[in-house]
Amino acid sequence: MNNKRFLRVIAVVLAILMLLSVVMIALTALADATASAQVTQGQINDLRNNKRELERRKREIQSQINTIEFERMTEITKKEVLDERIVLTGLEIDNANTIIAQYDILIREKEYEVFLAQGREDAQFAKYRSRVRDMEENGLISYLEIIFDSTSFSDMLARIDFVADIMRADENAYLSLIQARNETKAAKDDLELAKAEMDEEKAELELKEAELLEQLEEAHALIKKMEDDIEGQKQLRQQVIAEEERVQREINAAVAELARQQELERQRRLREQQSRQGSSGGGGGAVSGTGELMWPTSGPVTSHFGVRKHPVFGDMRQHSGIDIGAPHGATVVAADSGTVITSTYNSSYGNYVVISHGNGITTLYAHLSSRSVSVGTSVSKGQQVGLVGSTGISTGPHLHFEVSVNGSRVNPLTRL
Repeated sequence: MNNKRFLRVIAVVLAILMLLSVVMIALTALADATASAQVTQGQINDLRNNKRELERRKREIQSQINTIEFERMTEITKKEVLDERIVLTGLEIDNANTIIAQYDILIREKEYEVFLAQGREDAQFAKYRSRVRDMEENGLISYLEIIFDSTSFSDMLARIDFVADIMRADENAYLSLIQARNETKAAKDDLELAKAEMDEEKAELELKEAELLEQLEEAHALIKKMEDDIEGQKQLRQQVIAEEERVQREINAAVAELARQQELERQRRLREQQSRQGSSGGGGGAVSGTGELMWPTSGPVTSHFGVRKHPVFGDMRQHSGIDIGAPHGATVVAADSGTVITSTYNSSYGNYVVISHGNGITTLYAHLSSRSVSVGTSVSKGQQVGLVGSTGISTGPHLHFEVSVNGSRVNPLTRL
């Protein structure tokens, strides 16, 4: 009888050890997958606070659009307001995508927690089931045998305490099982809640994307309206030409200022090196490009450099860059390494970024839906600088890309 009990105990112990080994292997794999991507509810709450702020700012813009003053604005000023609303909607979409990505990580973490809790519950249940089986086979008779086998009164009291300890251990095993089951249920509830909240974010994202399409159509309709206004075209044409010339002057001035600052920095480093080593040496912290440009976004060239018919004004005029057809929100990257010298908005280019690559070469990226870099930022070749949009004087989503060499615009296709 004792041998059978001993074999059963050994079998139960081996089963538990095998279960624990499987759990540990799975836990290791899951830990590797989630160790570098821990997400807290607080991070998601911060993103939601940002979402509320974007919604507040967009309500302010919409209130401005709904006023009589908006109708009295010029078309170019109206387009600026509509652009701002489009940018905010785009930021909302980016925010929603980030929240969904965070929820995706959070759900995997919750699945990991459920796995852990289920493993603890299964192990605790195996222990409890083994103990219940022993109680069914021995039960009260075993306890009485322990007590009646005592050799003295003090021995009997000690045995009674021992039996009481066993009974308390049995009770603790039961309570531990209940606690493990509660923890498993709580983990599963948290997992289901996270999944439900992610589904809500996905549904809201679809609404925002539909809203963005409507806003883009409204902005493009305004641009097309300008085509029918001959007198307005003349004024607007002059404004755009003046704006482009002003931007080029600012680029040239920024390149000269950057070169001056870099030279001062080179001299400072040289003096420091001379004071440390007592000899001359190299220096300079300027970020220069390779001289070979890469395509800033994927898509066909829809309008070439040189004289062309303007899509809005209808007249023949010099096109200072190339237009690359790409969907709204497509990634725009730096064509080469360099330093950002401009990152702003104007009525003609919309959101645009200018990068100085050294050796008198600059590149310009216009009509962006959003900008990812600020002035003074050093960027690497292929690093994101913004997203394709149709801000400014644009009839649809595309990237307007310019290349300047020593202050003069050149055909980008000769450099790509």
